[in-house]
Amino acid sequence: MPGTLFISDLHLDPERPAVTELFLELLGSRARNADALYILGDLFEAWIGDDDHSPMNQAVCKGLNDCASAGTPVFIMHGNRDFLLGGQFAEASNCTLLDDPALIDLYGTATLLMHGDMLCTDDAGYMSFRKMVRNPQWQRELLSKSLEERQLIASDMRSKSREQTGGKPESIMDVNDQAVRDVMSRYEVCRLIHGHTHRPAVHDLMLAGKPAQRIVLGDWYDQGSVLECSASGCLLETLDL
Repeated sequence: MPGTLFISDLHLDPERPAVTELFLELLGSRARNADALYILGDLFEAWIGDDDHSPMNQAVCKGLNDCASAGTPVFIMHGNRDFLLGGQFAEASNCTLLDDPALIDLYGTATLLMHGDMLCTDDAGYMSFRKMVRNPQWQRELLSKSLEERQLIASDMRSKSREQTGGKPESIMDVNDQAVRDVMSRYEVCRLIHGHTHRPAVHDLMLAGKPAQRIVLGDWYDQGSVLECSASGCLLETLDL
């Protein structure tokens, strides 16, 4: 019986072709038998604009388009690395861009989907950065620059991110428990699915006296990570590169 697939944090990059190959293989096989495919942010290591028609970007758009055209609805959420995904990308890939958060009915269970970065409220520096890059005016100014300029800016931002991340305690870069409880209570859900932290796990908690669950998707650096949900439940699994 087909289920719904959830993935995130693939960080597709020409320098790691094996990950792109694994993703395209998923799109061409298992995803075509799914009820839907949700990609919850950071599909790309960096997306600098819909006018970047690199060979890898074109191959990924074609793979997504082929999967969606075969009958599987594909939904993509912005992450902290690909927040510039826009309408041209959505049209080329035949995908639907999702708001963050997004509330869906998953086989009768109200489920909240997020990339996850807005839950990391203990990391004040990152939250400030997130507010800046999600500002429409900032994005318009960035997109007004040439493709070459944007490539340099993206490379510089990734370098600074690696430096800053290396000097932060691990706990600061994880989600804040109260932020999780607040958003789940606001949307009145007992299930939350997100990525971003690269810490795949299923967390059980109590919310307003009722059992609840937070499922964290894994990244695609050393292996693939897929969550499959059906009417009988959810299973988090890994894929070999």
